[in-house]
Amino acid sequence: MKTTAVRLYGENDLRLEEFDLPTLGDNEILMRVVSDSVCLSTYKAVVQGTRHKRVPKDVADNPIVVGHEMCGEIVEVGSKLKETWKSGQRAVIQPALNLPDNDYSIGYSFPYFGGNMTYGIVPSVVIERNCILPYTGSFFKGSLVEPISCILRAFKGMYHITQGTYEQVQGVKEGSKIAILGGAGPMGLGAIDIALNCTSPSMVVVTDLNGERLKRAARIFKPEDAEKKGIELVYVDVSKVSNQVDYLKEISEGGFDDIFVMIPNRSVVEIADAVAGRDCCINFFAGPTDREFSAAVNFYRVHYDSIHILGTGGGSPQDTLDSIRLIEDGTLNPASMITHIGGLDSAANAVFGMANPDGLKKLCYSGIRMPMTAIDDFAKLGEDNELFRVLAEIVDRNNGLWCDEAEAYLLEHAKQI
Repeated sequence: MKTTAVRLYGENDLRLEEFDLPTLGDNEILMRVVSDSVCLSTYKAVVQGTRHKRVPKDVADNPIVVGHEMCGEIVEVGSKLKETWKSGQRAVIQPALNLPDNDYSIGYSFPYFGGNMTYGIVPSVVIERNCILPYTGSFFKGSLVEPISCILRAFKGMYHITQGTYEQVQGVKEGSKIAILGGAGPMGLGAIDIALNCTSPSMVVVTDLNGERLKRAARIFKPEDAEKKGIELVYVDVSKVSNQVDYLKEISEGGFDDIFVMIPNRSVVEIADAVAGRDCCINFFAGPTDREFSAAVNFYRVHYDSIHILGTGGGSPQDTLDSIRLIEDGTLNPASMITHIGGLDSAANAVFGMANPDGLKKLCYSGIRMPMTAIDDFAKLGEDNELFRVLAEIVDRNNGLWCDEAEAYLLEHAKQI
């Protein structure tokens, strides 16, 4: 059968094109890909081409399909998988395969499967490694399972040392004072959601240079709601603070227990080091493109104040399962991360746009044609367009957030590929 996909041929060479899928194998699954959220990691692969560790060297002759934050519906199942999978099931993908012989991953390495396509064949290796997982929620939330699983892994990866016994205790500290630095971006919002709803901190401080982003975050995650849970939630516009270190130490009464660095910025890393309290765990969550990225760290305090520094990237199949559960039962609502909606025809430009990003997460629906459009612009566009008029009314009833009802209406009424 034919599919339409955004394929990578080399550095900065993305093409939207139609081509034939091969015959489905006995250990493969045909999936209708419905949604994919655009990730900065895809941009990194696109600009690096074969210099990226996950992109095959022969990509010019055998292009790969980009996109890995995906959710879809099973259309056909290979003969040897019929007892496990059924047509009509929804599923999400854990793209990190962790193969022993190479770095291949969904959205970087496969010619017939990725997030930015209408139909794709799930390779047998993905199924064998339990990296396709059943899911029952809306498609857009399914696309956000992968980024949520990465953030959840960051929280799980934190650790502290019990004084005296030197026992290592996993996770953020009970009653922790948490700092999320550079935290008003999409992954920062996911971190706020997890901090407030999956841990038991006494304080969560979110910093950012962008006042508008902070206002949006505060509208979604309200300090007064956090207070009802016994959590002091504080947003700090650091563009208005003359000395960040002194200010953050003052409001935290000496320093933080757990710190997440959400942007690859040297000064932010050094601020994290300076405001770390005793036995603090610092997670450098941001993935830099600069292989020589570095920052100054006070190793005297690493030794004598037991400061722990780590970095996490990606999640495991178990993290994906846990994220699915938290989204399906309503504990987490990753809709806060999305600010733009578009169709498959807007995906390539959305990827290139990551060089100078506007808004937060951009969500592509693979089966439709639609320019990448800010949710905040729906009402204005709706003056001349019925589709956007109705979508504006729906999201307005949902605190300005994309939602299940909006998705269902869009999929029914938008122009199809």
